Amino acid sequence: MSKESSTEKDRLWCSLSSETEQMLNQQIAVESASEAHYRAMAAWCDVHGHRGAAALLYHHAEEENEHMMRIFRYVDDAGGHPLQPECHNIRHTFDSLKAVFELALAQEIKVTQSIHRLVDHCLSTKDFATFNFLQWFVAEQVEEEALTRRALELFTIIPQEGIGIYTLDQALEKLKDGVSKKAR
Repeated sequence: MSKESSTEKDRLWCSLSSETEQMLNQQIAVESASEAHYRAMAAWCDVHGHRGAAALLYHHAEEENEHMMRIFRYVDDAGGHPLQPECHNIRHTFDSLKAVFELALAQEIKVTQSIHRLVDHCLSTKDFATFNFLQWFVAEQVEEEALTRRALELFTIIPQEGIGIYTLDQALEKLKDGVSKKAR
């Protein structure tokens, strides 16, 4: 059987359009990159003694992996071929703890925009199954952005000198606990 015939057969067994499958694989890459960014941020925090912030960011990395795997399994269950992406251009150094969380918010906004493009595509192509699947991600991104904005607000509320940086680090770690309780 030729490779082309195999691809045609594979498409017959897949309930996703080629374009939707490609976009879902792109979202898998976005989630994977987000996980890698969070792990790199967490490692930087750990190295610089910000254990609370590191705990929050490691938790976020695990969540991003879960998000990626939800999409991965969805593509597979729909008869598609989920692709494990490579991660490039991950930042490993930062000027400050605040810069870490500024990047985290920018990353969350990027993920939200990507999800919205995918949802819009599903509506326009009347792929209601994938549209329905993506609603969890839409709601999740509202929470993710709000949490990250709250983390940045703490930098305004708590002084970043002396004992303030320790207090800030503890407050950031408590955000992780709030996320865990809310998710259950």
